[in-house]
Amino acid sequence: MPRIPVFFFEEDTRFKPKNKSALRQWIKDTAEAEGYQLKELNYIFCSDNYLIGINRQYLNHDTYTDIITFDNSETDRTIVGDIFISIERVRDNAAKFATGETDELHRVIIHGALHLLGYTDKTKSAKTLMTQKEDDYLARRNC
Repeated sequence: MPRIPVFFFEEDTRFKPKNKSALRQWIKDTAEAEGYQLKELNYIFCSDNYLIGINRQYLNHDTYTDIITFDNSETDRTIVGDIFISIERVRDNAAKFATGETDELHRVIIHGALHLLGYTDKTKSAKTLMTQKEDDYLARRNC
């Protein structure tokens, strides 16, 4: 069986996700369910400070965030991207929303993938659809 091209890295934090094989399969299944081919997807787990630096440099935003997604795809219906996730924000949001850290991490992981699949969260209706898609794919996870 060919290797699923989803990779996990860490910057300025010590974090490694559990069940990497199952996570990779879930992300691949999500892409395929939306009619996309997964070419290469990098998840970079990092600190708040690391991510705010990226936010300032590339997006001119001076705010903390839990995730930043970069779409590097050059052809339609393919995924090539980098997703940066602040582990500190994930942990804080898990406490804030009274959910488990793993559940919050999975929500953010699939949220980033959904951005690469063409979903946005800039308007109220788009955000509602994004949340519905997150919930749908979270219910399908095998990890």
